[in-house]
Amino acid sequence: MALKKIKSTDKHIQNLAEIVGGARSILYQKEDLLAYDCDGFTLHKHLPKAVVFPKNTQEVAKLVKYCTENGLPFLARGAGTGLSGGAIPINEEVIISLVRMKRLLSVDLENRRAVVEPGYINLKLTNSISDKGYYYAPDPSSQSCCTIGGNVAENAGGAHCLKYGVTTNHILGLEVVMPNGEIVEIGKNGILDAPGYDLLGLITGSEGTLGIVTKITVRILKNPEGVQTVLAYFDNVEDGSKAVSEIISAGIVPAALEMMDKVAIEGVEAAAFPVGHPKDIEAVLLIEVDGIAAGIDEQINQILEVCKKWNVREVRAAKDEKERASWWANRKTGFGAMGAISPDYLVQDGVIPRSKLPEVLRGINQISKESGLRIANIFHAGDGNLHPLVLFDARKPGEIEKALVAGSACLKVCADVGGTITGEHGVGIEKREEMRFVFKDEEIIAQTDIREVFNPHNLLNAGKLFPTPGRCVEIKKEMKEAAAIS
Repeated sequence: MALKKIKSTDKHIQNLAEIVGGARSILYQKEDLLAYDCDGFTLHKHLPKAVVFPKNTQEVAKLVKYCTENGLPFLARGAGTGLSGGAIPINEEVIISLVRMKRLLSVDLENRRAVVEPGYINLKLTNSISDKGYYYAPDPSSQSCCTIGGNVAENAGGAHCLKYGVTTNHILGLEVVMPNGEIVEIGKNGILDAPGYDLLGLITGSEGTLGIVTKITVRILKNPEGVQTVLAYFDNVEDGSKAVSEIISAGIVPAALEMMDKVAIEGVEAAAFPVGHPKDIEAVLLIEVDGIAAGIDEQINQILEVCKKWNVREVRAAKDEKERASWWANRKTGFGAMGAISPDYLVQDGVIPRSKLPEVLRGINQISKESGLRIANIFHAGDGNLHPLVLFDARKPGEIEKALVAGSACLKVCADVGGTITGEHGVGIEKREEMRFVFKDEEIIAQTDIREVFNPHNLLNAGKLFPTPGRCVEIKKEMKEAAAIS
């Protein structure tokens, strides 16, 4: 078979292609690049310079070194399911796609860990070890297609993070290509609590601004003995919110405690996995308890009593695994289901104290009225992680701008009650300016100083995570001048 030839006269395109083994491992023509102009945050679109597909860590390192030595901006990309624009090439970057690095390298059941490449699909790991009685806990809604490398970049969570934590709680080691092309190993041999700084924690959730992860050692868990799931309907969102707080304050730690409001219910019932939620219901709670089989019934009975105390219309446990699976399929498609009731939608990701849920929902409802846009609410209610979905029609002049303003206002409400602007979706380009809701200029400067240590030329995923330079630059200059005087 004749090798496909590079048609570009750009020397960088030719040299990048040579690193990854030829024209079949690089995209550089406009019609091919269109699929990479955004990620799951579709309100900003920019074409990359090229997309390259390395097969291993050594090729990633060579690509990074070449880009750095030639002043080419670059970024890593997984499946492109991120919701905050973290993989959008706003500086005409070279995209280093990691989707061909998709192997399960090893499974160590005795020590309960597995090693994967960054392009390995999240749910595929659980499917690969479930027959041996194990699973991987982080379960974002996109788990059937998102990559574990992308999960590390965003510190992804999921419905069951209430009990089991987010990605950082399940990472034991990383192999990382630094922005100068050096390959380093962090958390060698998967040993936790090693002396020194928590570099694993620093890299996880850094949104691809400190290095490119090329190998991941993760913690795997033994399947619980028993699982039971409860569905509860409320005629009042506030009653459902108070039931959430009381379940947690009673000392019960469900594996998951999810809530959807009326608009969200309308969406999931109009989409691919309806389950027959009442059309007039204001809120639904999906509560799952797992663990030692002997104690589950008692916890379920406590949950039922709490729900009844807060005027639940109906509450019941899943009668079998089929019903339980249908409830979860309905909930897991919540974001995509909004497409069944709105041409476009914007997903937000605020976090609040659980006790503030009724107050915040009233604030979001007011934002909806003032903007004239419907807002659906889907929550990881147990840990206060809200996902307001602002519904709009991009074909109508001005609606994109209204949606962005409304989304920002929802995050401000979260920040004002002592919460923050993201729980699992990251900041990317979407929420850069909203970082000022929760950090002072000096605190932002401290974080960008850390970035400069790892990424001194700011060629790796520049323009993400932190606000655009402005007052921060002036303050940094003033701080340096003051230090020099002293």
